[in-house]
Amino acid sequence: MTECPSAIPFGSLAPEYHPQVGGKCASLGTMMQAGLPVPPGFAVTTKVFVDAKEVAGSKHRITEIVDGGLGQFTDIPQEALEAVAAQAREVVMTWEIPDEHAAEIRQMYADLCVLSGVEDVPVAVRSSSTAEDSPDASFAGEHDTYLWVCGIDEVLEKIRRCWASLYTGRAIMYRHELGYDHNKVDMAVAVQKMVRPRAAGVAFTLDPTNGDRSGICIDAAWGFGEGVVSGDVTPDNFLIDKVMWTINRRTISPKTHAHLLTEVEGASHPRVTRVALPDDQVNAPSLTDVEILTIARLARAAEKHYGSPQDIEWALDDDLPPGEDVVLLQARPETVWSKKRHAVGDRRGDHRDRQACPGGGETLRLPPGHRMGRGRRPPRG
Repeated sequence: MTECPSAIPFGSLAPEYHPQVGGKCASLGTMMQAGLPVPPGFAVTTKVFVDAKEVAGSKHRITEIVDGGLGQFTDIPQEALEAVAAQAREVVMTWEIPDEHAAEIRQMYADLCVLSGVEDVPVAVRSSSTAEDSPDASFAGEHDTYLWVCGIDEVLEKIRRCWASLYTGRAIMYRHELGYDHNKVDMAVAVQKMVRPRAAGVAFTLDPTNGDRSGICIDAAWGFGEGVVSGDVTPDNFLIDKVMWTINRRTISPKTHAHLLTEVEGASHPRVTRVALPDDQVNAPSLTDVEILTIARLARAAEKHYGSPQDIEWALDDDLPPGEDVVLLQARPETVWSKKRHAVGDRRGDHRDRQACPGGGETLRLPPGHRMGRGRRPPRG
């Protein structure tokens, strides 16, 4: 393999570089190259993280703080854990991105601005650790994501904050419980053009209540999907049959608030904030039936490509025309029921899935007329 670059566009992210971009970035590259609708962006590789750590000379300091401060992790009080985590993050935030890497990231962001037709295009900056979305673990929610980041200086700052999120108290304990060596987990970062979601959420290509692989389960709410992922919003829920493509279950939940893009006094551009919803949206379904089936078919296409059940984040982008506005933001292996099935040797789900979709898992079938579009210009702050 040639030397790993500082940053790689999702569309040209070769499999040989997947170990250097973490689970999230690898998945985004795979989906984009498979023809699935993914907003454009690029991966900042672990080479940048490793080089910054080496230049700072603080690798051993991190070890001293984490291992020395918590000993054998036996009955550690939460306060002590958080104190150790805060010290480790402070050290990481002293790291500087080496000039040669910063120059390449600047160019990559400039190229994304040109592609999008927007100066200082708003992006999401998302952590993508090398342990993320592995077959035996899911680090979803353990590391930081920053939304509506505008301008290269802010992008570079948020990259370092993503690095530091390797050392939250939750992330430290989770790695310990799974037996991961803290010094052998590196952090890549995804920088991806933002969407302006009318609605967003998650889709499981099985029923998470019982592991039944004949259905696709969708959770949806107004605005950004962070409210759904974090549990802050009670989402609408839909269950779709993979064979008949019928909506067999629909639960419309009261959605009193949402995470929306709003103008903030004194800020140079909009921010994502938690706001109350008007009465006419509280009990209204966040998706139409056409949108539900479009999301389900894209989720099924991703599952067939990967060959295993998937946990997918999606959004309806208001900057894209109707019929082309569903985009996929992430796909990771579903771990809860997959682990149970492997543990008991139950292959009934696999058998049912093969019956539902004869011919294997390589052919992608997107919804009729669905294609990627560049969309309208995002609002300026």
